[in-house]
Amino acid sequence: MEHPTNANLVLEKDAPAPDIEKDDMENVDTVKKEILESSSDIDEVDTPRVPIKEQLESPIVNSDEAKSEKRSDDDAIDSLEEEKEPVFDGTEVPGLEEKESAWSEKAVALTNFVRQKSLVAVSTVLRRLSMKSDDGIEVSSEEKDSSPENKVLEASGKSAERFNWSPLSLIGIGDSKSEDDQSIEDVTQPIAMKGRIILYTSLGCNDCKEARKYLHAKRLRYVEINIDVYPTRKLELEKIAGSYAVPRVFFNEVLIGGLNEMRILEESGKLGEKIDYVVSEPPSFEAPMPPLSGEDDPSSNGPVDELALIACKMKGSVSVKDRFYKMRVFSNCFLGSEAVDFFSEDQFLERDAAVEFGRKLASRLFFQHVEDNIFEDGNHLYRFLDDDPLISQCQNIPRGINEAKPKPISEISARLRFLLRAILEAYSSEDGRHVDYRSIHGSEEFARYLRIVEELQRVELFEIAREEKLSFFINLYNMMSIHAILVWGHPLGALERRKTFGDFKYVIGGSTYSLSAIYNGILRGNQRPPYNLVKPFGAKDRRLKVALPHVEPLVHFALVCGTRSGPAIRCYSPGNIDTELMDAACNFLRNGALYVDSISNVVYVNKILRWYSVDFGKNEVEVLKHAANYLEASDSQAFLELLSDTQLKVIYQPYDWGLNH
Repeated sequence: MEHPTNANLVLEKDAPAPDIEKDDMENVDTVKKEILESSSDIDEVDTPRVPIKEQLESPIVNSDEAKSEKRSDDDAIDSLEEEKEPVFDGTEVPGLEEKESAWSEKAVALTNFVRQKSLVAVSTVLRRLSMKSDDGIEVSSEEKDSSPENKVLEASGKSAERFNWSPLSLIGIGDSKSEDDQSIEDVTQPIAMKGRIILYTSLGCNDCKEARKYLHAKRLRYVEINIDVYPTRKLELEKIAGSYAVPRVFFNEVLIGGLNEMRILEESGKLGEKIDYVVSEPPSFEAPMPPLSGEDDPSSNGPVDELALIACKMKGSVSVKDRFYKMRVFSNCFLGSEAVDFFSEDQFLERDAAVEFGRKLASRLFFQHVEDNIFEDGNHLYRFLDDDPLISQCQNIPRGINEAKPKPISEISARLRFLLRAILEAYSSEDGRHVDYRSIHGSEEFARYLRIVEELQRVELFEIAREEKLSFFINLYNMMSIHAILVWGHPLGALERRKTFGDFKYVIGGSTYSLSAIYNGILRGNQRPPYNLVKPFGAKDRRLKVALPHVEPLVHFALVCGTRSGPAIRCYSPGNIDTELMDAACNFLRNGALYVDSISNVVYVNKILRWYSVDFGKNEVEVLKHAANYLEASDSQAFLELLSDTQLKVIYQPYDWGLNH
């Protein structure tokens, strides 16, 4: 990163830079640490993390529990084929940005060295676990315990454990709050009740927003039924209430009415009686029911894909097992010749025609070659999509082959926008700065979202337009971040952020996408994350075809990863994406991200503008001039005058990684 070229601009660092005498050794140590973390699951010790369900003290059934099991030894070897994606975890490395060119060649050589040594290390570990020496002779338990490799593993495990130790592992996440915060939370906790409150709403209804605020202020927990999301409930509401006007509130089977009716009851002193009733009495059979699983969900509808049925039949016929290929073990593979045999017999095809039919199935992403080659007859290895050890770890991969016919990305994106809008209206603050994670994780809307993202595994992305791509990936990133927080918990430190941004992935169009890959690979046009040496996608990575051709600077003001210092969350549409991004930039920068103190000649700037400064300008002056475009007209003019005529200090605000709940 270049320093200011304007003599009137003085950069004041918010924290002293550490003393670094040997940058090369520091980077080598960093890579060594990554080897210990990625080479084997045997000696991996993760920093304890409390899932959001425990942070918020609310139960949730984790449907991804099976995905958290350890991979087999063969999968561990197989996973070495996938290089670790570059991830920015909030850790700043002074001087690294200036040394990009000097380090590029070293990084390539070091990566090759690491890959070779990792293969040797994992092979040694697996041999020791099987109690065999290098030449295949069984080793006694005493010799095994005293072997140098085990001593090294034991020492590295202990050092990793010390490194990952956190005081939060000794206390509950709730205990980390101060006594004042705890007392405030106790006062604001919803009232425990035996009954059920149902709130009928619709999208874009201002009275519905006020009704939500009113119930929250009364500490009354409710179940919301949006009649736009659940159209059949519109008829139900008209039947039991006489009209489908919203909002409408039910205490069990008793119709309270709308916002005005609740206020009238409160003024008359009768609202307390109604609250006592719903607190003490369980709902009767006449009371409206909460939304049912899959109710009015178009995800469960649609034609069956005939090719998917053939792929399911094929999976039960070919031999799927671990196989040895090019001095490596590949898990859960089948031979191309076996697939051709199946197609010939099942579809009554000659072998040449069977090969073409197999290529058709492969192009529809039912299976793929272990090294991304085309489908051929012979002893070539292929995997079904859900059998791939990397794809099977994705959070949106369904069990087995999805038999539904893939829908166009425009249709999926439109349903995602519609659902995101409903979720944000119901479970986030009006300004988008706070999210009610507790209510989201138990909602039918979030369950519907999980069903929608399962449809992404075989979707076509290459022909998507820029506007559609921007809105789709921004909305997906923001919902994916919420999903990660609900399943893995809010990351408490740099290592956990690195894991969340780099390892929480979806499979989209047959490829895996992490949060970092979407942010830096797709939306930033395959740019290096801050303080990293390599780009997310290599030259042969097929995801590169999906990436935007140029950097879109305004996406930084739209992407929300659940932090307090980040921008507000909102829904973006392809038809108005550029205007919406400009509005997001104005909202972010005008509300504290860029504050000018004209008396002391100091400008306080959000660190996002520092970390991603390369997207806004060549130096700090250009970055600030770019940001000035999104301030109020009068403020922008005054700021530009200060920038050109005054000795202005720049102080970067400390970034608050706390959860925006």
